[in-house]
Formats: sequence, C-alpha cells, structure tokens
Amino acid sequence: MRSFFAVYALWIWPSVTWCQKPVPYSRILEAPLKEPGSWLTYSGNYQGHRFSPLQEITTANVHQLRVRWAYQFPLARTEVSPIVADGVMYITAPNQAAALDLRTGRPLWKWERPVPADYQSIGFSRVNRGPAILDDKLFVATLDCYLVALDLATGQQRWAVRVADYKPGYSMTLAPLAVKDKVIVGLSGGEAGIRGFIDAYYAASGKRAWRFYTIPGPGEKGNETWSGDSWKTGGGSTWVTGSYDPSLNLLYWGVGNPGPDWNGDKRLGDNLYTCSFVALDADTGKLRWYFQFTPHDTHDWDATHVPVLIDAEIRGRMRKLVVNPNRNAFYYVLDRETGEFLAGRPYAKQTWAKGLDDRGRPILVPGMDPSEEGTLVWPSLNGATVWFSPSYSPQTKLVYVSTREVGAIYYKREAEYKPGTFFAGGGERRISAKEQWGALRALEATTGKLVWEFRLASPPWAGVLSTAGGLVFSGTNEGNIFALDAQTGKPLWDFQAGGQVSSNPISFEIDGHQHIALAAERVLFVFGL
Repeated sequence: MRSFFAVYALWIWPSVTWCQKPVPYSRILEAPLKEPGSWLTYSGNYQGHRFSPLQEITTANVHQLRVRWAYQFPLARTEVSPIVADGVMYITAPNQAAALDLRTGRPLWKWERPVPADYQSIGFSRVNRGPAILDDKLFVATLDCYLVALDLATGQQRWAVRVADYKPGYSMTLAPLAVKDKVIVGLSGGEAGIRGFIDAYYAASGKRAWRFYTIPGPGEKGNETWSGDSWKTGGGSTWVTGSYDPSLNLLYWGVGNPGPDWNGDKRLGDNLYTCSFVALDADTGKLRWYFQFTPHDTHDWDATHVPVLIDAEIRGRMRKLVVNPNRNAFYYVLDRETGEFLAGRPYAKQTWAKGLDDRGRPILVPGMDPSEEGTLVWPSLNGATVWFSPSYSPQTKLVYVSTREVGAIYYKREAEYKPGTFFAGGGERRISAKEQWGALRALEATTGKLVWEFRLASPPWAGVLSTAGGLVFSGTNEGNIFALDAQTGKPLWDFQAGGQVSSNPISFEIDGHQHIALAAERVLFVFGL
C-alpha cells in the first residue's frame, strides 16, 4: 500500500470531480449573508460567533437527525474545525490535511508532512484545530512550525515557510486565520519557556509581512513588567485562532500564560502581554490596545480564547464590544475600539479573587498562589473553560460556553530554564473526579449573567455551535453529541458517538439541506435530517 508519509498529495478518487471556485477575502467576508451554507473561516465568521444562519434543522425536527457519513482519522483524538466550500470539506490532523467529498465523505486528496523524529510536544497534546482557506490555497500550520500552502484542487504544496525552530519548544496547533491578503498564525509552547509571537504571511508568496512579540523586549512598551531578563523565557503562546473586525481593521488575539507557569518569583510584575487580549492593526501588526485578564498569572490561566465580537447597547448607547468567558472563571465585556473594561463577573466557581475593580483588574484573595505544601484554588489550570469555542447567537443575544467546574491543589517548585524542556516551576493536583462536573451555560452577552445551564456529568472539552433554527450543539467527554433549545436549554436530541467529543461543531449545506459536523475521538460525524 502506498504510504502518505511524505510531503506530497495523493489522489484517492481520481474519478471524482468538483468545481472549486477561488475563495477571495471578499467572499469570506460576505459568506454569512450571501452563502450561509458554506463555512469559510474557523469560527464561521470573522467575529468569532460560531453561529450558523441555516434554519432547516429546528427545535421541531432535530430529533430526526441521522448520521449521513463519517470519516476516521488515522491518528488519535481530533480537535479539528473543518472548512467547507463548493461541495468540499477540508480537514486537518497533526501535519496532515485532506479534502473530502461533501456528499459522501470520500477523500479527494490527502497531504502529509513527516513529523521530525526529535520533535517534542511540551505541555500540550499533538493536535491540530483546522485549516484556513484563501483564494486558491488551503493553509495548514504544522507541529514542527511550518506554515504550508496547498493547492485547493490537488493538495499539492505551493509553498512552505518555517515560522520558528521547534527544538526549543515552539510548535503550532491552531487553525490559521486568513484576512485580506495575509494568513495569521500563532504558537504553542508556553510550558517550554518560549517567547511568544503572532505572525502574518502574504498568502501569495509565504513572505512574512509582520511579527508581533507577545513578550516585549528591552525598549518596547511592557518590558518593564518583567523583572531582570525573565522576558526572554516569558511564554505568552498564541495557540488559538483570533477574530477580526474589518471596519476597524483590527485583529483580536488571545495570549497564553507566563513562564514559568506556577512560580512567579523571578518574573516579578504584571508580565505583559500574557493572559491578555491584544488588538493589532491587521496591515502592520502594530498594537492598538491590550487588556490583561490575569496580571502576574501563577495558575496557568491562558487567555487563549476566541474573542467574540458583538455590537450591543451598553450604558444607554450602542458600542462595539469584545466579550469573553475567560479561563480564570470571569466573564468580561470590553470596548473593542479602545480596550476599555465595561463589565465583568464570575460565570463559574472561583476562589482566587474577591471581584474585579473598575478597571477590570482582579481584587486578589491573599494566600492563593501555589505553595510548596499545596494551595487549593478554583478553577484548575484547565478551567473554567479552555481553548474550545463559545458561540454567540444574534437571535437570542446569548453567549453559550462549555464550562468546567474543577478545582486543584497548586504546587510551587524551583524552575531552571533549559531549552526544549518543561519549564513550569510546579504543578497541580485536581480534586477528585467525584467533585468535578461541567455545564453548557447560556450567558447574557452584555453582562455575563446566567440565563440557563445544562449540567454535564464531567468537565467538557467540546466547543459550541448555535443556529438560526433555535438550537445549540455540543458534546461530552462520555461521547454524547447533543442539541439543546437555544432559548431554554431543554435537551432535544442526543447521539452516542462512542468516544470523547473534543472539537468544535460546524454547520453547512449541500444539495439544499443543512448538515451538522462534529468530531468525537478519531471520527468526524456528519448529521442530516
């Protein structure tokens, strides 16, 4: 049998033909209105909504959903969010990509890049969260830190550029974001003491357009928030896809934890721009504003979330907002033009802060830092939510988020930096499994106030999709893919997939009919009426 273990594409079904049109920036921008049956960017739109305007599947008929086809990945658990365009679904796995016929799931082409034998994933799993599409190319970020452009029609490699050297601990697991003529990527590796950054590359050539360091160096604003030379190993990874406001021409990107994770003694200060959202000019990468959720983080509460952009009335006037249910258990409402803090409140159990002040800074509870004997804190490092996407419905004006109710005992240890090794300064031990649980929560978008919750048996690892049919889709660790009423949270449909659901759902249309796609463990399921 011919191996895929090489840097080339292989046709699987040469008799299958399809018409792949170019996907220019204007098409991605207008897709939610002009072609709601496609899914052309990671979150479905640039605003990070993960909302489908399709409405064939409704609260009245969702119980009729059946599996239409399934595709099995060759490796372990997948976290992919597919791209759908012109009758083709584009998917990725670590250092792999494939094009699937949208009606049958049959592969049209496959591509693979070998993972170097000495590659290490330090502090994260070997995963990939999806591709990006622009013009006639598909863009894939690889574990060994290459951004690769593939021909949409054939899967042949058009260009590849090395973003960073993987050996000190840099990696890429995210889905790129295509904006205008550029492709934007970020990095994993915060637990290896990297210096994080966000890069933009020209889609046509692969030439780098700009780089923004999330850990500022000497002479750069924010460097004073790092004591000594601690900025050199400051972390600040950028491993989840951002959002974009075309009217402001601003990219919004989440930044991860500082390094070492649990011992902040040698990195005194706020440690900018870790645990922050940064707003960058999409053309130049220049910083417009930042907001730091957890200054001087010692609990590994990355702010690597998809920023959700909405327009809503706040304090008597319409404002452009960015909202975020954060890993630190607080929900935030910010002005996305200026970064001004407007509102915030806990949406999950937390014991580390008394609340937020008028600027949105946490009012700390004393004695909550990690210690040698151990300190019990809520949430754990993987709570109250992590990388998986929330969803915003413009119909209900609610943000839906998979929420993890987990506490942990945090430990502090000495940390010595050695390139390419775990640089954490401690660790954590979670509370017993019997005390852990989860929920899918619906929050009022402008305040974070709880509207309803659907309780889950264990802390989830799956994203959320809302639809114009009045539904919310997600999944559980126990293998249940489910649909809820978006207004009330009432359960309406359930499918046992046989493996943990740890991906983000999407919706698309083929032959005039709406479908839902979501992966569980190694299998991508596609459902239709």
